[in-house]
Formats: sequence, C-alpha cells, structure tokens
Amino acid sequence: MRRLTPAAAMMLALSGTAMAAPQVATDIAPVHALAARVMAGVGAPSLIVPPGASPHGYALRPSEAAALERADVVFWVGAALTPWLEGAIDALAGDAAAVELRDAPGVALLPLREGATFAPHEHGGEDDHDQAAEAAAVEHDHEHAAEAAAHGGDHAHDHAGFDEHLWLDPENAKAWLNVMAEALSAADPANAAIYAANASAGRAELDALSAEIAATLAPVQGRPFVVFHDAYQYFEARFGVPAAGAVTLSDATAPSAARVAEIRAVMERLGAACVFAEPQFSTGVVDVIAEGTGARVGVLDPLGAALPPGPALYADLLRGLAGAMADCLAPKA
Repeated sequence: MRRLTPAAAMMLALSGTAMAAPQVATDIAPVHALAARVMAGVGAPSLIVPPGASPHGYALRPSEAAALERADVVFWVGAALTPWLEGAIDALAGDAAAVELRDAPGVALLPLREGATFAPHEHGGEDDHDQAAEAAAVEHDHEHAAEAAAHGGDHAHDHAGFDEHLWLDPENAKAWLNVMAEALSAADPANAAIYAANASAGRAELDALSAEIAATLAPVQGRPFVVFHDAYQYFEARFGVPAAGAVTLSDATAPSAARVAEIRAVMERLGAACVFAEPQFSTGVVDVIAEGTGARVGVLDPLGAALPPGPALYADLLRGLAGAMADCLAPKA
C-alpha cells in the first residue's frame, strides 16, 4: 500500500496531481463519520466494517472488497485494531494512499491496561496525572516518528502494548480531521479549501461536544463502575471517569472464572454503582457479575452499532456514552 505522510500529502498537492471527488474507504463507523464531515459538499466515503460487526476479526463482503478496490484514499485506525485489514489493503488497494490514523501527528496513545481491575486507577488523582503525562510523552515520541517517516525513515513504529480505541478521545479525533483534510487535499487539490474549512468547523464542533460531555459527567465523577471490555480508556481519561475494571480483555475475549470472581470482589469492595454491557455481546456474564452487588446494569457502545452511519455518528456516539454513564451512575433515589 502507499503510505501517505503529511509531508508527502503537501508535496502531492503542490505538484498539481488531482482526482475529482476521490474514492475514500474507511475502516469503522467513527472514522467514517469523521471522513464524511471533512468530505461534506464534495463526496462521501465508504464504510468497510459495518456497525455491529467486530473490527478485530471480519470477513469482507464483495461490496466492501469492491470499495477497497475503488479507493484512492483509505483511512484506518491501524493494524492493532483490524489486523486482517492490512493484507486486504495491500491486495485490493495497493495504489491507494493508506493513512494509518494512529500515526497522525498530535494523536496521544495510551498503554494497554493489564489485569481485571486497573490497579492504578484505584489510587486517585496522582495516578491520573501520571497517566496523562505518559500519554503526552507517547504523543511527543509519536510526532518524532512521523517526522522521521516524512524524511524517508522507517514507517514501522512499534505500537505493541498500546490501546487501539483511539477514537474515543475527541482530541484524537481533532488530529484525525487535520490529517484527513491533508490527505484529501493531496488527492483532490481543487477542493482543498473545502476540506480545510470542513476540518476547521469539525474541530470547533468537537470542542463544543467535549464541553457538553464534561458537563454531563461532572455529577457522577468518582462513582465506581465496571465495563464489559476495556475499550473506553481514552474516553475515561479525557473526561475524568476512570473505570474500576473490565470483565474481558480489550479484544473482548471471554473472561475466565478467576477474572469474573476478581471483578465481583472489586465491585463489592468499592460499592460499584454500575456494570456496563455492550450491545454486540450477550449480557449473561454481566448479569451474573452484577447479581447481588447492588450495581445497576447499563449499556455502552464503543462503535455506534445502533447509529446510522454518516457525519453525525461520531458526536452521537460520544454523547450516547456520556448519557449512558450519567444515567447508570446517578445516585439511586
């Protein structure tokens, strides 16, 4: 596949190489929504992984393979989230500019959390500060890697051990809007001004969304809860609502009996207010864990499975997470 760095995008744009209304393919619905926002008034991207499907493992349908084959530009989070997609891009979209969004300048990566109960989160503010500092350090290193790639360095940047659910931090989404506008301008210089204006408006919308979510969650900060799988770290860190643990690993593999017992123990010790299921998975294990603890059962959706794809999905997704948390964590009457 053809990797497109910001520097390469600018050089291509200045060269005058242009394609009207570029064909764009995206991996997951939140990325599709952000690309649709940048492309508004010019075209619409295609979505490869449909809402409700797991991005960790997916078999392409003929229509999705065709979308990859037609693509001039591919936006995808990266191989840690969709390990099967890199080969598909190589095979079907070898001439496309493949933009791996985890490599975007300004994106902050958080390390994978280990264990069922995220022990650092149980100690309060100092650890949250350390986590923020660690994320900033990762972002700094990340920008150096992007600069090296722009100057012909090795693209391979070791992201092993980092949480791949980057889209749940709206600050990362703002960085992606920038990179999307640059890549689209490189493929379609005639509409560069539209892409830039759309990205700017999108960033302002995300700032307003972040303020709205912060206000929604402020009343329930400090209320302990457990999530079904460890997908929400970026959202938790951005808005100050750390989970006490996760029933399953970050890829939603089935939990062991020991992990279930550990989660129940921490819920009872902390007096957890809620345990969150997900619409893509059976609630059976969540119901078992919540039984007898006094915790409510809520639902969090990290991908927007029930939302119609389109430019509004990203804001609706994050707003839905905030609303579900606020409802389930609210003190009982």
